[in-house]
Amino acid sequence: MVTDRLSGTWATWRKVWPGVLVSLIVAVAATFLARRYDAPVMLFALLLGMALHFLSSESRCAAGVEFSSKKILRFGVALLGARITAEQIMSLGIAPIVTVIAAVVLTILVGWLLSRALGFDRHFGLLTAGAVAICGASAALAISAVLPKTERSERDTIFTVIGVTSLSTIAMVLYPVIVAATHLTDAEAGMFLGGTIHDVAQVVGAGYSVSREAGDIATFTKLLRVAMLMPVVVIFALMMRGQGGGQGGSGAKGAPLPLFLVAFALLVLVNSLGWIPAPVLSVLIDLSSWCLATAIAALGIKTSLKAMAAVGPRAVMLIVGETVFLALLVLGLLTFVL
Repeated sequence: MVTDRLSGTWATWRKVWPGVLVSLIVAVAATFLARRYDAPVMLFALLLGMALHFLSSESRCAAGVEFSSKKILRFGVALLGARITAEQIMSLGIAPIVTVIAAVVLTILVGWLLSRALGFDRHFGLLTAGAVAICGASAALAISAVLPKTERSERDTIFTVIGVTSLSTIAMVLYPVIVAATHLTDAEAGMFLGGTIHDVAQVVGAGYSVSREAGDIATFTKLLRVAMLMPVVVIFALMMRGQGGGQGGSGAKGAPLPLFLVAFALLVLVNSLGWIPAPVLSVLIDLSSWCLATAIAALGIKTSLKAMAAVGPRAVMLIVGETVFLALLVLGLLTFVL
């Protein structure tokens, strides 16, 4: 039995390693460029991967690219749990918690309604709104893993990742200007920036460009949004049960929860209890980032520009509308409610 399993694992690895290696090389190149030019690694991974789209039809690479875009993706999402502890969440206090929960719930609801109004199915609305409301590219990848698979699934995921990454970069430059114009305090600025910008790196950049206090609070607020990933994806997975979402042990019919989400929750728990040594924790966080970069590189390889163009301007309107709604909602809460 053990021998047969090892033999099957070795046969699978021999089949997928060329595509996995190509995806990893793209991730390495994207990481180098991101550090060199201080830009989002996910965006570079996508663009470089899309430039290698011809490899998606290369027989030696196809299986590994598919493996990277699914299995490695889920493994990377599971490891995101190593970034979060219950103590960090509780240390934020009540105001950021109320702001973030209201923003996430209402943005997802508005995204769902707006997607229907623009003629999209609810799955695309949940995907884009969840990515905007929670944590950008990472949320898009996690949510896509539990949604039903269709011929448009990968195209929609790529579009969402490109959209939230691009808008996050724009927000990093524009939102500090809004902070100055609206005369927010450092604490309010931190909650606004952390509650609205999609990706962690851009939150840090925008927050510390205002002040150290704003940067600290923005980072903590963003952490809370990342913590919302677990309950939101669990709810989406339960909603999609029996519809083919998250195949291969990640939301299949009859499974109570996707296994990668269970692993995510366990890592949050173990990390909260302080059972993970600091060196191991650092390795897990870095490994999660590499897995996600490799997965998104593979998704880029599988996606053609022609397919992306087929999404159309209505999809751009949807994701921009969700982003604007989130910014106005958080700003309104900070100005008139909290």
